[in-house]
Amino acid sequence: MDQQLIISIGREYGSGGHEIAEALAKRFNLEFYDKNILEKIAEEQQVCSTHLKRYDEAPKFPWLSRTVRGYSNSVEENIAELQFEYLRRKAREKESFVVVGRCAEEVLKDCPALISIFVIGRLETKCERIMRIQNVSAESAKMIISRNDRKRKMYHNYYCQNKWGDSRGYDLSISTSTAGVERTKDILEQYIRAIIDCRQRSMLNV
Repeated sequence: MDQQLIISIGREYGSGGHEIAEALAKRFNLEFYDKNILEKIAEEQQVCSTHLKRYDEAPKFPWLSRTVRGYSNSVEENIAELQFEYLRRKAREKESFVVVGRCAEEVLKDCPALISIFVIGRLETKCERIMRIQNVSAESAKMIISRNDRKRKMYHNYYCQNKWGDSRGYDLSISTSTAGVERTKDILEQYIRAIIDCRQRSMLNV
Protein backbone atom coordinates (compact mmCIF):
# COMPACT_ATOMS: atom_id res chain seq x y z
CA MET A 1 0.00 0.00 0.00
CA ASP A 2 1.08 3.59 -0.65
CA GLN A 3 0.42 4.79 2.89
CA GLN A 4 2.58 3.32 5.64
CA LEU A 5 0.62 1.13 8.07
CA ILE A 6 1.89 -0.46 11.27
CA ILE A 7 -0.47 -2.61 13.34
CA SER A 8 0.60 -3.50 16.87
CA ILE A 9 -1.24 -6.37 18.56
CA GLY A 10 -0.92 -6.91 22.30
CA ARG A 11 -2.84 -9.87 23.69
CA GLU A 12 -3.84 -11.89 26.69
CA TYR A 13 -2.83 -15.54 26.45
CA GLY A 14 -5.62 -17.62 24.97
CA SER A 15 -7.49 -14.63 23.53
CA GLY A 16 -6.63 -15.51 19.93
CA GLY A 17 -4.59 -12.34 19.49
CA HIS A 18 -1.77 -14.06 17.64
CA GLU A 19 -4.17 -15.71 15.17
CA ILE A 20 -5.89 -12.37 14.64
CA ALA A 21 -2.57 -10.64 13.99
CA GLU A 22 -1.62 -13.24 11.37
CA ALA A 23 -5.00 -12.84 9.68
CA LEU A 24 -4.69 -9.04 9.56
CA ALA A 25 -1.21 -9.31 8.05
CA LYS A 26 -2.63 -11.48 5.27
CA ARG A 27 -5.68 -9.28 4.70
CA PHE A 28 -3.58 -6.12 4.37
CA ASN A 29 -0.69 -7.91 2.66
CA LEU A 30 1.80 -6.82 5.32
CA GLU A 31 5.00 -8.25 6.73
CA PHE A 32 4.33 -10.18 9.95
CA TYR A 33 6.71 -9.85 12.89
CA ASP A 34 6.73 -12.13 15.90
CA LYS A 35 9.50 -14.51 16.94
CA ASN A 36 10.82 -14.32 13.39
CA ILE A 37 12.31 -10.91 14.33
CA LEU A 38 15.02 -12.81 16.17
CA GLU A 39 15.72 -14.93 13.11
CA LYS A 40 16.18 -11.77 11.05
CA ILE A 41 18.41 -10.20 13.70
CA ALA A 42 20.46 -13.40 13.97
CA GLU A 43 20.90 -13.45 10.19
CA GLU A 44 22.05 -9.83 10.15
CA GLN A 45 24.52 -10.39 12.98
CA GLN A 46 25.53 -13.87 11.83
CA VAL A 47 24.68 -15.62 15.10
CA CYS A 48 22.49 -18.60 15.98
CA SER A 49 18.82 -17.68 16.43
CA THR A 50 18.16 -20.66 18.75
CA HIS A 51 20.01 -18.98 21.62
CA LEU A 52 18.20 -15.68 21.08
CA LYS A 53 14.76 -17.31 21.07
CA ARG A 54 15.30 -18.66 24.60
CA TYR A 55 14.97 -15.09 25.85
CA ASP A 56 12.16 -13.90 23.58
CA GLU A 57 9.74 -11.63 25.51
CA ALA A 58 11.38 -12.85 28.70
CA PRO A 59 11.21 -10.52 31.72
CA LYS A 60 14.42 -9.18 33.17
CA PHE A 61 15.24 -10.18 36.75
CA PRO A 62 16.93 -7.12 38.34
CA TRP A 63 18.57 -9.10 41.13
CA LEU A 64 20.44 -11.21 38.55
CA SER A 65 21.72 -8.35 36.42
CA ARG A 66 23.27 -4.90 36.57
CA THR A 67 23.72 -1.90 34.31
CA VAL A 68 26.99 0.03 34.18
CA ARG A 69 27.37 3.22 32.08
CA GLY A 70 24.27 2.32 30.10
CA TYR A 71 25.37 -1.24 29.32
CA SER A 72 23.45 -4.16 30.81
CA ASN A 73 24.74 -7.68 31.44
CA SER A 74 21.16 -8.97 31.19
CA VAL A 75 20.71 -11.19 28.14
CA GLU A 76 16.93 -10.64 28.34
CA GLU A 77 17.29 -6.87 28.26
CA ASN A 78 19.85 -6.84 25.46
CA ILE A 79 17.71 -9.08 23.26
CA ALA A 80 14.63 -6.98 23.98
CA GLU A 81 16.51 -3.84 22.96
CA LEU A 82 17.69 -5.53 19.75
CA GLN A 83 14.06 -6.21 18.84
CA PHE A 84 12.94 -2.69 19.77
CA GLU A 85 15.64 -1.14 17.60
CA TYR A 86 14.77 -3.49 14.73
CA LEU A 87 11.15 -2.31 14.84
CA ARG A 88 12.19 1.34 15.05
CA ARG A 89 14.46 0.89 12.05
CA LYS A 90 11.72 -0.74 9.98
CA ALA A 91 9.36 2.10 10.93
CA ARG A 92 11.96 4.72 9.95
CA GLU A 93 12.42 2.93 6.63
CA LYS A 94 8.66 3.39 6.05
CA GLU A 95 7.96 -0.33 6.05
CA SER A 96 4.40 -1.44 6.75
CA PHE A 97 3.93 -4.44 9.03
CA VAL A 98 1.99 -6.20 11.78
CA VAL A 99 3.84 -6.92 15.02
CA VAL A 100 2.73 -9.07 17.95
CA GLY A 101 3.75 -8.00 21.45
CA ARG A 102 7.29 -6.72 21.96
CA CYS A 103 6.04 -3.49 23.57
CA ALA A 104 5.43 -2.17 20.06
CA GLU A 105 2.66 0.23 21.08
CA GLU A 106 5.23 1.99 23.30
CA VAL A 107 8.34 1.49 21.17
CA LEU A 108 6.61 2.93 18.08
CA LYS A 109 4.29 5.41 19.79
CA ASP A 110 5.78 8.38 17.92
CA CYS A 111 5.17 6.79 14.52
CA PRO A 112 2.09 8.34 12.82
CA ALA A 113 1.45 5.08 10.94
CA LEU A 114 0.84 3.07 14.12
CA ILE A 115 -2.51 1.55 15.10
CA SER A 116 -2.28 -0.23 18.45
CA ILE A 117 -4.74 -2.91 19.56
CA PHE A 118 -5.00 -5.04 22.67
CA VAL A 119 -6.96 -8.31 22.50
CA ILE A 120 -8.59 -9.67 25.64
CA GLY A 121 -11.14 -12.33 26.55
CA ARG A 122 -13.11 -13.73 29.45
CA LEU A 123 -11.26 -16.38 31.43
CA GLU A 124 -13.75 -19.14 30.64
CA THR A 125 -13.54 -18.43 26.90
CA LYS A 126 -9.75 -18.40 26.97
CA CYS A 127 -9.69 -21.63 28.97
CA GLU A 128 -11.94 -23.33 26.41
CA ARG A 129 -9.60 -22.26 23.64
CA ILE A 130 -6.46 -23.51 25.42
CA MET A 131 -8.16 -26.77 26.38
CA ARG A 132 -9.07 -27.36 22.73
CA ILE A 133 -5.76 -26.33 21.18
CA GLN A 134 -3.38 -27.84 23.74
CA ASN A 135 -5.59 -30.76 24.79
CA VAL A 136 -5.31 -30.02 28.52
CA SER A 137 -7.72 -29.94 31.45
CA ALA A 138 -9.55 -26.81 32.59
CA GLU A 139 -7.29 -26.52 35.63
CA SER A 140 -4.15 -26.84 33.50
CA ALA A 141 -5.51 -24.26 31.06
CA LYS A 142 -6.00 -21.74 33.87
CA MET A 143 -2.44 -22.32 35.09
CA ILE A 144 -1.01 -21.93 31.58
CA ILE A 145 -2.93 -18.68 31.02
CA SER A 146 -1.91 -17.28 34.40
CA ARG A 147 1.76 -18.18 33.93
CA ASN A 148 2.03 -16.71 30.43
CA ASP A 149 0.09 -13.54 31.24
CA ARG A 150 2.25 -12.97 34.31
CA LYS A 151 5.39 -13.30 32.17
CA ARG A 152 4.03 -10.91 29.52
CA LYS A 153 2.99 -8.39 32.15
CA MET A 154 6.41 -8.41 33.83
CA TYR A 155 8.17 -8.05 30.48
CA HIS A 156 5.94 -5.23 29.26
CA ASN A 157 5.81 -3.23 32.47
CA TYR A 158 9.61 -3.25 32.83
CA TYR A 159 10.08 -1.45 29.50
CA CYS A 160 6.89 0.61 29.20
CA GLN A 161 5.31 3.54 31.02
CA ASN A 162 1.80 2.37 30.24
CA LYS A 163 0.80 -0.80 32.05
CA TRP A 164 0.21 -4.02 30.13
CA GLY A 165 -3.44 -4.27 29.08
CA ASP A 166 -4.39 -0.78 30.28
CA SER A 167 -6.79 0.44 27.59
CA ARG A 168 -5.37 3.97 27.84
CA GLY A 169 -2.14 2.71 26.27
CA TYR A 170 -3.81 1.46 23.07
CA ASP A 171 -6.00 2.82 20.30
CA LEU A 172 -8.47 -0.01 20.82
CA SER A 173 -9.07 -2.86 23.26
CA ILE A 174 -11.39 -5.65 22.10
CA SER A 175 -12.69 -8.89 23.62
CA THR A 176 -12.90 -12.00 21.47
CA SER A 177 -15.39 -13.43 23.97
CA THR A 178 -18.06 -11.08 22.65
CA ALA A 179 -18.05 -11.88 18.93
CA GLY A 180 -15.59 -14.77 18.66
CA VAL A 181 -12.14 -14.81 17.08
CA GLU A 182 -13.33 -15.02 13.46
CA ARG A 183 -15.80 -12.15 13.72
CA THR A 184 -13.23 -10.09 15.65
CA LYS A 185 -10.91 -10.36 12.65
CA ASP A 186 -13.63 -8.81 10.49
CA ILE A 187 -14.37 -6.09 13.03
CA LEU A 188 -10.70 -5.12 13.31
CA GLU A 189 -10.25 -5.12 9.54
CA GLN A 190 -13.18 -2.70 9.24
CA TYR A 191 -11.78 -0.54 12.06
CA ILE A 192 -8.33 -0.37 10.49
CA ARG A 193 -9.72 0.43 7.04
CA ALA A 194 -11.76 3.25 8.60
CA ILE A 195 -8.59 4.66 10.21
CA ILE A 196 -6.74 4.44 6.88
CA ASP A 197 -9.60 6.28 5.18
CA CYS A 198 -9.58 9.00 7.86
CA ARG A 199 -5.83 9.47 7.45
CA GLN A 200 -6.11 9.71 3.68
CA ARG A 201 -8.89 12.31 3.96
CA SER A 202 -6.81 14.25 6.45
CA MET A 203 -3.84 14.29 4.08
CA LEU A 204 -6.01 15.55 1.23
CA ASN A 205 -7.29 18.40 3.41
CA VAL A 206 -3.86 19.63 4.40
